[in-house]
Parts: sequence; C-alpha cells; structure tokens
Amino acid sequence: MAPRDREQPPAIGSRRTIPLQEITLPHECPRPVRLHVLSRAPYFRGLDEAALDSVDARMRTRTYLPDEPVYRAGEPADALYVVAEGRVRVSQVTADGAETVTDVLVPGELFGAMGTLGEPSHLQSASALVGLCVMRIGQGDFRQVLLEQPGVALRVLDDVAARLARAHTDIGGQGTETVPQRVARALLRLADKLGEDRGPRGVMLEVPLSRADLAGLARSTPESVSRVMSRWKKDGIVDSGRRWTSLLDRPFLEEVAAGRS
Repeated sequence: MAPRDREQPPAIGSRRTIPLQEITLPHECPRPVRLHVLSRAPYFRGLDEAALDSVDARMRTRTYLPDEPVYRAGEPADALYVVAEGRVRVSQVTADGAETVTDVLVPGELFGAMGTLGEPSHLQSASALVGLCVMRIGQGDFRQVLLEQPGVALRVLDDVAARLARAHTDIGGQGTETVPQRVARALLRLADKLGEDRGPRGVMLEVPLSRADLAGLARSTPESVSRVMSRWKKDGIVDSGRRWTSLLDRPFLEEVAAGRS
C-alpha cells in the first residue's frame, strides 16, 4: 500500500521541540486523584466509592525522579503498583547484556508482581520515565482485598489467564511477523495508550523513545528498527524528535500491522 498524500513534516532544520508534560516533585497524589486512578485500574474498575476507599486505605503512595528505579529484575516481588501520575518504563536485560524497554505504562495501569500471583521475584525492571507518583499495595493487604471483593479476585484470574495467552501468542508471532509489522504494532499500542491527536500533525506520542527502546517494544534489533523508521520518516509516515514521536499516517501503519502492506 503506497503512502497517502499528506502534509509534509517540517524540515530537519526547522523541526519543532515538543515539551514533555511532567509532574513536579516532590508531589503528593491527593485523594480525588487516587480514587479516579483506582477506578480506571483493571482490577478495581466498577467498584463503588466505599470499596475504592477501602482499597485506597491499604495503599501507600511514593514519588520517583526520572530514571529512578521502582524495582529491579531479580528482586523479591511482594507488591502491586498503580501508576497515579507520570509514566513507567518496564525493561529487561537481553542475553548480550543490553537493556531493552518492553512496555511504557500510563496512569491507571497496574504493574509489579507477587507470590500470590505466581511470581515470587521480578522478571523485569521498572523505573520512572518522567517524574512519577505510584500507589503500592503489599501482598498481605492485596490478599485481604481479594477476600473482601470477589469481583476483583475474578478479574485477577482473568488477567493471569490473559497473560499466559499473550505469552504464547508472542512466542508464535515472532517467527511469522515482519519487522515493519512489529514496529507498527508497537507504535499503535503506544498511540492507544498515550497518543494525542494533533490533527494534520498526526498522533503525538510525548515520550522519550530511543530506537533501542522501540526495538525492545517491537522485539527486534535497533538496527532493523532504525531502517524501518528512517524509511517511514522519509515517506512521511512518521516524524520524531529527541522526546517525541508523531504518527502522521495511522491508517498506513494499521495496514502494515495487519500484514496487508
């Protein structure tokens, strides 16, 4: 599928700078923010205010500076976290010792691990991508929530099953999908999470995303991803700067992700 006619991105010499929105630290997550975030979190969605208050009472908030670790791979896992404000970088170290990003989390998303969910230690690392405020609940308190809220327990079971299914799909898909397919899927996932529609300027991803980071998300190599992104920039499919990426032709990327281009 050939790229569509579109407004051309600015020339390299005139490329704009897009400020990344960050919270100012030290920062406290007030109760209205905490309850709103909990109501969006997959495990707690649908709970009434009293139930959310009960969950909130068992949580502790903490802020992190950009690049500060929340936890590292291999450390004991005994808590779940909810992103309240900011963004989280989830990463893992490859066989050759390079750290690659596997996900970027936004407010309302859950992360972490615990023995209760079959993960006694962290398999990946998590750190603040920008200034970050998270809510943390320990294993004992989380078990109490499961006893009090059967609906939450059912969602946890569904989530564990879905993770297993995704793991099998990822393993099978890596051998059949092309690099452009995987890059397009990674960009579209990020767009669904944190993209902002800027009209003719495309869907803006205000996140510092290196080629190595995108390679981790796409399960490819930085060299392969760089070739794909360079070609798409030349064709006006995407544009990017040091701390932002813009999807100028989302329909084209959707075609590529579906294997139709």
